[in-house]
Amino acid sequence: MNRRLFSAMSLAVCALMSAPAFAQNKMVMGVSVPAATHGWTGGVVYWANRTKTELEKQYPGTTVIVRTAGSAAEQANQVQDLQTVNKIDTLVILPFESAPLTRPVAQVKGKGVFVTVVDRGLTDPKAQDAYVAGDNPGFGKVAGEYMAKEMGGKGNVVILRGIPTVIDNERVDAFNAVMKKHPGIKVLDAKHGNWNRDDAFKVMQDFLTRFKQIDAVWASDDDMAVGVQRAIEQAKRTDVKLVVGGAGAKDYIKKVMDGDKLVRANVTYSPSMIADAMKLTAEARVSGKSMPARTIIPSVLVTKDNAAKYYFPDSPH
Repeated sequence: MNRRLFSAMSLAVCALMSAPAFAQNKMVMGVSVPAATHGWTGGVVYWANRTKTELEKQYPGTTVIVRTAGSAAEQANQVQDLQTVNKIDTLVILPFESAPLTRPVAQVKGKGVFVTVVDRGLTDPKAQDAYVAGDNPGFGKVAGEYMAKEMGGKGNVVILRGIPTVIDNERVDAFNAVMKKHPGIKVLDAKHGNWNRDDAFKVMQDFLTRFKQIDAVWASDDDMAVGVQRAIEQAKRTDVKLVVGGAGAKDYIKKVMDGDKLVRANVTYSPSMIADAMKLTAEARVSGKSMPARTIIPSVLVTKDNAAKYYFPDSPH
């Protein structure tokens, strides 16, 4: 074999051997998140777009496509388009709802796309490669323990749930588990406010009409807490002594800092977890290293003593 032919073959072999690494560097990541219909998802959209810019700069040749959806059906269609039209090889998705997105995501994964699910888990974990979320059982447990202590172990509570999802179930189950340890506290009812101010306002109006004595409200989200407080003020009710939201919205952290009579605590659950998920996924895909199957970010109780640590006035959330 002559030297030229041998050199040419050697170059070809080297090119083939380096192809997988090159393909990883040319990663096409789709990021699918709910539209900014309330403060927390507004923060998610902000962090997703900010991290897109960072990753495309950090990993030259990488493309990150961010899509927002206003419904589960719209998101399911977007996921399919990301795979068929944009040819993504990586998907980071915060599902609008758990059940309707499980099958579409599983289908994309079945076509070889690496899938990281964020926050609102799917109903079948086999539909994902990795999961990144806040500590949802901890979110409910921390809130429940604080409220039980503040209420002195007795009184009436109403619950506003989020959108029907795995994480909502985890939060409410953990909260109820705490309440069962305090027989003097009665949970009057729990209804979905869909993490939405207007929906929460209507739910709280219904609670106030049906129940003459409500001592505390677990709004389980700061946007819903806004609707809850508006309904309480409009009804001119003075029986409610405590409203606990969650997710660390700057306006509510400020209320805690300022010693608001109704809002005396919060529980962290930052929308920046989408950024963590995107960065962890990108690093794993480009380096070829494995990504942890589960990454859980702890939920922390915020009171007047530590509120300043969690107050970010320039944040969109």
